[in-house]
Amino acid sequence: MSEVEIGRGKRGRRAYSFDDVAVVPSRRTRDPEEVNVGWQIDAYHVDLPVLAAPMDSVMSPATAVELGRLGGLGVLDLEGLWTRYDDPEPLLAEIATLDPSRATERMQEIYSQPIKPELITARLQEVRAAGVTVAGALSPQRTQEHWRTVVDAGVDLFVIRGTTVSAEHVSGRAEPLNLKRFIYELDVPVIVGGASTYTAALHLMRTGAAGVLVGFGGGAAHTTRVSLGIHAPMATAVADVAAARRDYLDESGGRYVHVIADGGVGRSGDLVKAIA
Repeated sequence: MSEVEIGRGKRGRRAYSFDDVAVVPSRRTRDPEEVNVGWQIDAYHVDLPVLAAPMDSVMSPATAVELGRLGGLGVLDLEGLWTRYDDPEPLLAEIATLDPSRATERMQEIYSQPIKPELITARLQEVRAAGVTVAGALSPQRTQEHWRTVVDAGVDLFVIRGTTVSAEHVSGRAEPLNLKRFIYELDVPVIVGGASTYTAALHLMRTGAAGVLVGFGGGAAHTTRVSLGIHAPMATAVADVAAARRDYLDESGGRYVHVIADGGVGRSGDLVKAIA
């Protein structure tokens, strides 16, 4: 793809969001009732092409169970309030009504409570008891601390989700998570992200990940673009990561990795564009 000049000595690519593109029907169409949008990840079948984001504002154990019964897949945030407090409902209600002028300070106070391993176990077992697929998410920083608790609790799918995740993180403060070794030694499928470029996604696929999250999250509370300057127009990002998946399929001799849009999907039409 041709580059554009941003300024002297700086060049970039033109990229597109889902709002910038549209799906054009081809010469052949099909009745909607005959279309199957289900997908299979490892041994687990999901009827709907929806993996709900691991955020306190989106997922609780009860909503994960209900989404699972409806055919989707809910992912619990194992660093959220549900693993810090026995009953987080009053705090969630408080957060919903906080004045913006003190919301950040108060939320920092609320989330200063430590994560309790026994609550990780209890929340995941609550979902398992309902008979739906169990998925939980940790950040790369917390994975080494809590992964064994998560696996022992019976998680079916392990999600490692960060603002941005690479296969070669560098840190001078602590030994970073070795994704390739971690995934190889773990007897549970791992979904990892976010990534937005062909190269980053290809390296994540080579670690053995079962799925790659594309993008850096989203929603009304998403501030990554404003606070860190990180953003990926999703139509281009999904296309680039899908191209990496195609090349990795050839490179690996047929190993298929799921590409999952994480952010920028706010309407049903965005789902259609992401799948297309």
